[in-house]
Amino acid sequence: MVTTLSDTSTWLPLEGLAPGFDAYKAPAVDDLDGRTFTIDDDGDTGAPARTARFSGSDVEWDGATAACETFLADDDLYYVQFHAAADPREAVSLFLDVRDGRTLVVTTRINDSGTPRVTQEFRPGTISGAAVRGAAIAPSTTLIGRRAMWVYSEDHAYEHVYLSPHWYTWQCLAGPERGLADTDENSVYQVRPGIYVFTWREKVIPCAAVTIADHRDARALRSHGALFGLDESGEHPTHFTFGAHGRLLSTTVHPDALDPASP
Repeated sequence: MVTTLSDTSTWLPLEGLAPGFDAYKAPAVDDLDGRTFTIDDDGDTGAPARTARFSGSDVEWDGATAACETFLADDDLYYVQFHAAADPREAVSLFLDVRDGRTLVVTTRINDSGTPRVTQEFRPGTISGAAVRGAAIAPSTTLIGRRAMWVYSEDHAYEHVYLSPHWYTWQCLAGPERGLADTDENSVYQVRPGIYVFTWREKVIPCAAVTIADHRDARALRSHGALFGLDESGEHPTHFTFGAHGRLLSTTVHPDALDPASP
């Protein structure tokens, strides 16, 4: 099928993006092997604690074991990605800040209907028994106004424009989606100063992404992430991890009265 820019029915399915898209993915680490973390939700005293128990390349989560990939995003800051064993229509992104005792669980779910079809739940928390310090992991508007380029391989490159707390625009600069662009829902949480969990939910292709992005050096951005959604048939989940190097292209500063970051 030939891609027609304005005909979204011809756009590449999620699995069509995967070949080569993971070229700049960081190597997985085994630092958490043999460790167990009990996670308490922030602001929800009635919610039961959740436990992540690591063994080799597996994690036991919610009473079931799943294969996982663990990436080191910063000193003592880990990103763990896995496909929920109990429900093939759910993927879990677990962020563990072992240094500061803080956590974020992002659950991405494929629904039967709706726009976007794939939705996300965010649950910040703390590591039980750890010395908790620093600011809580919370929604952030810091990226709004920035335009960044992300390169995923020698063949895949995109730019992001962070518009508001709810929207961002992407454009493919190189790769099989070259020329395509859209504006989709996004959510941003600050994990540490300059390091953000950035997620998006697409309305054309039934998929969503979770990334942890280091913006501390404007000329050397780095991200690790995963895409999760339905394949071309609309029946089977597709799930893969990736990484990217990037740089800040520009920053727009709005007048105070018209700032989309303002309440």
